[in-house]
Amino acid sequence: MILNAIIEKDEFGYFAYVPALEGCVSQGKSYEEALANINEAAKLYLESIDEKEIAKISAKHASIVPLEVALHA
Repeated sequence: MILNAIIEKDEFGYFAYVPALEGCVSQGKSYEEALANINEAAKLYLESIDEKEIAKISAKHASIVPLEVALHA
């Protein structure tokens, strides 16, 4: 299953979450650690729900795209 994960850097390290999996979050001191941790968190999340819910999640289609927003000076 392909899921989108968002990884953000802050003053404490990296924070990661999977928007399609409500409450599925993790963190790490490095980008690579956060990525590995959120992958494991997503796996555990999916193992904890039933097939019907997995099918519902699989049917969702989402994209992450760059968005240019013009600010008025």
